[in-house]
Amino acid sequence: MTMDALDLLLLTPAVLALLLALRLRTRLVRARQRLADADRLAAARARCLSLAAQELRGPGLALLAELTKEQSAAAREAGRPATIEGVAQQLLRLADDLSQFAGDPATRALHEAPNSMGPVVDAAIAAVAGQIRPARRHWQVDPALRNLTIRADRRALEGALAALLRRAARHSRDGDSVVLRYVEASETVAIVVEDEGDGLHAEDIGAEAALGGGTRGLDLGLSLARSLAAAHGGDIRLESAPGIGARAWLTLPRTRLLQAA
Repeated sequence: MTMDALDLLLLTPAVLALLLALRLRTRLVRARQRLADADRLAAARARCLSLAAQELRGPGLALLAELTKEQSAAAREAGRPATIEGVAQQLLRLADDLSQFAGDPATRALHEAPNSMGPVVDAAIAAVAGQIRPARRHWQVDPALRNLTIRADRRALEGALAALLRRAARHSRDGDSVVLRYVEASETVAIVVEDEGDGLHAEDIGAEAALGGGTRGLDLGLSLARSLAAAHGGDIRLESAPGIGARAWLTLPRTRLLQAA
């Protein structure tokens, strides 16, 4: 029997309990310190994102200020104001995404209410169409999707859907079609966005993003959309075939479906 084992046997239960308590206390102090360090890091990152959002709003608003009544008719006919406005709107949207991302949307309080998907879809399409002008997409919406009623935060649902539409527009061409439909399963309901654009290579999306296990392949807008979906108990999944197009799934628990098509 070693000396350490003998010493342990000679310890009274009270002393042994005290040693165990001191060890647990040390571990607790270290855990609290790591948690405090993580909180400080998260706060610092949030401040950086907020500052970046403020810096982006300046150029965005400055570009919008260029769209004045004094602009020549020739410039308007050439599509220049629409191009400037599209860039400005993209900057402002990115600033909004940064601000929302800095606020941790997964823990944001949701204002849930029944939402008819028709107006939600139309608002998301209008927002994206305004950002890509003068280019156009043929938005094809399944009537069954319009007839859905889903219990959710209207702003979050519209923002998540707009992020999917923005991605589809970015990876497709002027005049291409973007199709919106829905798929209902036993436990989930999914809003599906399909485009016939360039498609991303598998390594660009990444297996983790395709399976919903990470954010690789997701830009800031889609990462934010995933957080908004997660706050509703859902997720976002991407599928793609190079040269054919892509499909994005916004899935929600079926319990949020208040009225089917």
